Amino acid sequence: MPPGVNRTLREWATLSLIGLAVFPVSAVAQQLGDSLFVPTVSAPVFPRGEGPRVLLDEAHVNFHTLSGRFQAFANLLRADGFVVRSGGTRFTPELLAGADLLVIANALNARNKEDWSLPTPSAFSSAEIAVVRQWVDQGGALLLIADHMPFPGAADAMAASFGFEFNNGFAMDTTAQGPLVFRRADGSLGTHAVTEGAGPEERVDSIATFTGQAFRAPAEATSVLTFAEGYVSLMPDEAWEFEPSTTSVDVAGWSQGAVMDVGQGRIAVFGEAAMFTAQRTGPQGAPMGMNAPVASQNPQFVANLVRWLTRVR
Repeated sequence: MPPGVNRTLREWATLSLIGLAVFPVSAVAQQLGDSLFVPTVSAPVFPRGEGPRVLLDEAHVNFHTLSGRFQAFANLLRADGFVVRSGGTRFTPELLAGADLLVIANALNARNKEDWSLPTPSAFSSAEIAVVRQWVDQGGALLLIADHMPFPGAADAMAASFGFEFNNGFAMDTTAQGPLVFRRADGSLGTHAVTEGAGPEERVDSIATFTGQAFRAPAEATSVLTFAEGYVSLMPDEAWEFEPSTTSVDVAGWSQGAVMDVGQGRIAVFGEAAMFTAQRTGPQGAPMGMNAPVASQNPQFVANLVRWLTRVR
């Protein structure tokens, strides 16, 4: 139990997580894409449909899909001129040849489709991981997103092929409840092209995330979302089942978002998915993601990130 927290671990975790992140499998229906949220881009880089090609993985039991919980992400990119389509087959050189950016959001192994407990085997075959790694080395771009447990376990082997070490838990702030906010003012939001943009109008000063995981990035990567003191990772055997004996890992200094050049290509790794889209969650339909008031700068950050990955800027 972290110092200074006077509740039981179960009470503290429950209070902190309610309404913020992915619901248990039995309540997934309560987390839906916000079809009324319309992301805008003030100065689109390309005319609609003439930009780089983005492929969103849907072949690995993905929790987020193009027509579902990641619709707002696709709409934002399309408003910026990007061409976005879903990928319904396993990764092959032929599939990736038709894309400039591959987006993998919350993939799972079939074993965990309806059972979010340990073990959490890889969502990807070793052959697929090798294909993606070679494709990035040769100039492709990868956005790899794996939220809280069980998603890090399913994507760990893919991340490890690029030198990232995932933690199969829940990242928590022991000092406050609510969304996690990374700020330029306190250094938790890093300085990079993805936070600076192309000018003052694209500069981002704060980003909100909604639980997720913490991970270790390789030395050559730039962490753009870095956990401060007071953050821990809770590591239950089953998602949402927190006990006094649940392992707690200090993750101060770890990352929730990092970017890196790899060979001729680029990769961005993030430990939280809701920040990239817009959803309604829980019985009251609370906003979670780009539609949340605390996340007003998230859309600009997403636009900056995708432009950087595809070398638009």
